[in-house]
Amino acid sequence: MKRREIVKVLGLGAAAAGLAACTEQKAPPAADCKPTADAAPAAPAKPETIEWKMVTTWPKNFPGLGVGANNLAELIGQMSGGRIKVKVYGAKELVGALEIFDAVSRGTAEMGHGAAYYWKGKTRAAQFFAAVPFGLTAQEMNSWLYHGGGMELWEEIYAEFGLIPGAAGNTGVQMGGWFNREINSVKDLEGLKMRIPGLGGEVLKRAGGTPVLLPGGEIFPSLQSGAIDATEWVGPYNDMAFGLHKAAKFYYYPGWHEPGTTLECFVNKEAFEKLPADLQVIVRNAIRVANQDMLADFTAKNNRALEQLVNEHGVELRQFPDEVLKQIKDLSDAVVAEEAAKDPMSQKVFDSFVKFRDQATKWHAVSEQAYLNARTL
Repeated sequence: MKRREIVKVLGLGAAAAGLAACTEQKAPPAADCKPTADAAPAAPAKPETIEWKMVTTWPKNFPGLGVGANNLAELIGQMSGGRIKVKVYGAKELVGALEIFDAVSRGTAEMGHGAAYYWKGKTRAAQFFAAVPFGLTAQEMNSWLYHGGGMELWEEIYAEFGLIPGAAGNTGVQMGGWFNREINSVKDLEGLKMRIPGLGGEVLKRAGGTPVLLPGGEIFPSLQSGAIDATEWVGPYNDMAFGLHKAAKFYYYPGWHEPGTTLECFVNKEAFEKLPADLQVIVRNAIRVANQDMLADFTAKNNRALEQLVNEHGVELRQFPDEVLKQIKDLSDAVVAEEAAKDPMSQKVFDSFVKFRDQATKWHAVSEQAYLNARTL
């Protein structure tokens, strides 16, 4: 074979070998290789969007409480990068205000936003995770839940219903309520029909009154019509939004029955456990952020709302007499202890709660309380 033909054959062989190498390699093709269709990189799979429903006990978009539920839903969406989308339903949009516990338990919705004292009929111990008369403040409540064993007890109780609870907001110290009669002694509570839930309602009953459990949306018409004589709700910010000042004359403080009311978000356990681990962490931490933000929101807005109620709407702001508060406290101590003794789990929660309260009281006597007293000198 002539030299020129040999070179030509060798050149064709080398080219064929090079083409084969380009076809077989998994790394990106060299500049002189023509990539085949098999070598094109696959497009990344688009993450699945998980759609959840949240049912609440609050009227749709209600200031503070309802908005807090909306903010939580938005937080979950933002923190998950849109991987979880939560649609919020106000009271009666999907289920009734006091039906959300069962709805989430059976999986009709994945999340619920409310207050644990509404579920006394499901489990007595739930009341201790919302508000206890003369109990923990918001700061103390969060400390007990996150660092004092409270959250573990709460999770143990709700596990029976297939739910995972979380603290999702706090109102701070509430107001004592709206009354159509003056309260000068405990005798003035006798025969009083008052919308007041939870353990506070039990104390009112012991004082001779009649506690009535009503969802938020039914309070104003009931007070205006005379179906009830008095009501507590939250504080100036929320109370003014409901127009309660148009239905009652006297506005009493302090809210002995709810010194640091914790709002809750509970999640269907089965739905939660289906989430990837990172999304589980996101949901838990979004609830915790919402808890902190709601307290800040109420603290910022209650003062201005109170000024409006007094200066613009002529509300008569009254403090409960010391004698009344002292007698109510004595009744409260007895009622709460008796309620705790009615079942072992309530007693277990109560013992933990009281132990933490006593420790916090000693510390706050020389810190928070001492400072606030000094600030008003």
